[in-house]
Amino acid sequence: MKKENWGYCTSLGSLQVCESQPLHLRDENFDVLGAQKILDEDHYGLTDVKERILEFIAVGKLRGSSQGVCYMAGKIICLSGPPGVGKTSIGRSIARALNRKFFRFSVGGLVDVAEIKGHRRTYIGAMPGKMVQCLKNVGTANPLVLIDEIDKLGRGHAGDPASALLELLDPEQNANFLDHYLDVPIDLSKVLFVCTANVIEMIPNPLLDRMEVIAIAGYITDEKMHIARDYLEKATREACGIKPEQVEVTDAALLGLIENYCREAGVRNLQKHIEKIYRKIALHLVRKGASNETELAEIVESNEEKVDIVDESSKSSSGSESQSDGELIDESSQDQKVESSAEAEKISSDLLADDSLPNQLVDAKDDESDVTNKVEKVIVDSTNLADYVGKPVFHAERIYNQTPVGVVMGLAWTAMGGSTLYIETTQVEQGEGKGALHITGQLGDVMKESAQIAHTLARAILLEKEPDNPFFANTKLHLHVPAGATPKDGPSAGCTMMTSLLSLAMKKPVKKDLAMTGEVTLTGKILPIGG
Repeated sequence: MKKENWGYCTSLGSLQVCESQPLHLRDENFDVLGAQKILDEDHYGLTDVKERILEFIAVGKLRGSSQGVCYMAGKIICLSGPPGVGKTSIGRSIARALNRKFFRFSVGGLVDVAEIKGHRRTYIGAMPGKMVQCLKNVGTANPLVLIDEIDKLGRGHAGDPASALLELLDPEQNANFLDHYLDVPIDLSKVLFVCTANVIEMIPNPLLDRMEVIAIAGYITDEKMHIARDYLEKATREACGIKPEQVEVTDAALLGLIENYCREAGVRNLQKHIEKIYRKIALHLVRKGASNETELAEIVESNEEKVDIVDESSKSSSGSESQSDGELIDESSQDQKVESSAEAEKISSDLLADDSLPNQLVDAKDDESDVTNKVEKVIVDSTNLADYVGKPVFHAERIYNQTPVGVVMGLAWTAMGGSTLYIETTQVEQGEGKGALHITGQLGDVMKESAQIAHTLARAILLEKEPDNPFFANTKLHLHVPAGATPKDGPSAGCTMMTSLLSLAMKKPVKKDLAMTGEVTLTGKILPIGG
């Protein structure tokens, strides 16, 4: 093909991209103990993820011992969990533990299939897909590819990216993955795919079926304390250039930070607050250092003045001696010089006769070194934590010290992690035949149906326990779930609602440290949580 031809540049570009595709495999790490050490260095906890990676290494090692060549087949792993629990960062650690090259790309909001499978060369500005670019950048045929935010795939006029990922993430098909730009099959069977998602229910079922899901739960307070002390604080202190002997953040301060400022499933917000504390400490140390420099300059200036006095006195004394050897000197000037030299000699003798002067100069030098090496240790504890991060954002969710009748604490689930909520029931009016139930709290349809089921079941239980109690038949009830501005839905509050209704009907309060969750049926069965 001649250079003048229309398709010369396009064909040349595709051939260059095809030539850049690697064929060799990077040497992998089959040392289970070494991989365990690397994973533990980077992350605390995450036992299921670490165990799965070690299993992956062990299988590759045993397969190599039986087949003569150690290698690890490609797999598709999906890490699901709330934001900030370390899903993306654990991908880098896995790549380091396996001694594989790392490549990450996010598919959140992706609507164009060509981003994955490439453009046809007939289009102007055509480019290969992400996987071709990945192999070109890493230079090996067995990298670790992290597909971030796979639960946030979009869908537009250019096709469905989730469907395009089916071929990419299918172990039976990705050995011959076809990129539209190259139009040549690419072997992706040696690639280890790690996907991340917050809510796996948002992933299409055909795509989810191809992945091995590992759930990463939110961290409890004890785990956050370990992470903050052993990982976050150390890294932040080094990033701010602060020495360990210059600052001390107590366990009480970290605990207050976790409970009152960073109530989350992960540790991302906790890291931001620790960085905020160390930035303020760095500013304090720099300001203190500036004042120390001023103090040091004053000491140096004072020392120089003392040395100048000694030098001047010695010069005056030597000058008077040289002038006394002269033969022709005016008598009046001679008397004046004799007087000045006598004064200088007296000052010099007084200064030199004072044995404390050398000691004073030595002490002054010691003061200089003390000021220079002076390190003031900053202590951050629960008493001054608010000076660094402001007033507490969160307070205790316990509204009642002793829950009254009709009030029960329930357990809720959100994408950010677990939380608690109260179910409150009170009677509006009472009269024969006025039994009814009014529901508020911005509840969804499923939760409203769950409240009706709980009301029916509570009437049946009360009729069985206290046949002569006509409470539900003659009382209009109002059931409310606080935080009315927050939408709520799901059947798992049925058990809590039923307990709240029975507590009001039987005039018996529930224990203040008791919380519950679970779907309830009309026959009184408690089902596993589902929302």
